[in-house]
Amino acid sequence: MNHTDDYRTAEYLARLPEGLKAIAGYLVQKPEAWCDMPFGDDAWVFKLDDKMFALVYRRNGVDYVNLKCDPQQALELRDVFESVTAGYHMNKRHWNTIQLQGDVPRGELERMCDHSYGLVFKGLTKAKQRALSTRYSEGELLGADKPFTS
Repeated sequence: MNHTDDYRTAEYLARLPEGLKAIAGYLVQKPEAWCDMPFGDDAWVFKLDDKMFALVYRRNGVDYVNLKCDPQQALELRDVFESVTAGYHMNKRHWNTIQLQGDVPRGELERMCDHSYGLVFKGLTKAKQRALSTRYSEGELLGADKPFTS
């Protein structure tokens, strides 16, 4: 099911503050990605199947995204970028929080989004992975699932 045309996703995305629209637009374009708001009106959750790969929110006037990450890579990113910290209200080993107006370049932020999505894709059942693989290329599904190079 392609949730990008789902009326709830469109409704939820319409509520986004201006500073969050670019990252949300990138996330929702991932294959079969969709948006939900299970935590209230100020947190946008992006999912593949029913598994979260990103959480976008504004806290105290600052815009953030939480992204799933390989534990070793998560530590490396926190060392390199001041605006990358352990996941806020998340498993700190597997999630990073990125301040969107911080020091992470756009291309690196997109690579982190792709990596998060790819980790969730790899966690799906083999049957679900095969079903998605028949409709999308490996590049679309795993995209920039490349190692971080500092």
